Amino acid sequence: MKPVAAVLLAGLLILWTELPAGTAWSCPEVRITCALANPPNHCFMDQHCPRFKKCCPTFCGRRCISRPPAIPVSYG
Repeated sequence: MKPVAAVLLAGLLILWTELPAGTAWSCPEVRITCALANPPNHCFMDQHCPRFKKCCPTFCGRRCISRPPAIPVSYG
């Protein structure tokens, strides 16, 4: 019985790590690329970021960013 429990536990852990972290929004598109050959990454996955932030590619490496506003802000 112990090997079955270990296999089930391992399967649940694998599924848990692949579940989204509660962020249903996607990262914004990156239109500019960095001039650095190997830009620094401040995160590698959403779990490395504070709550309500997502690890997204930016113009120069990956960073934790906040959700963009739902309604575009107009200053004109």
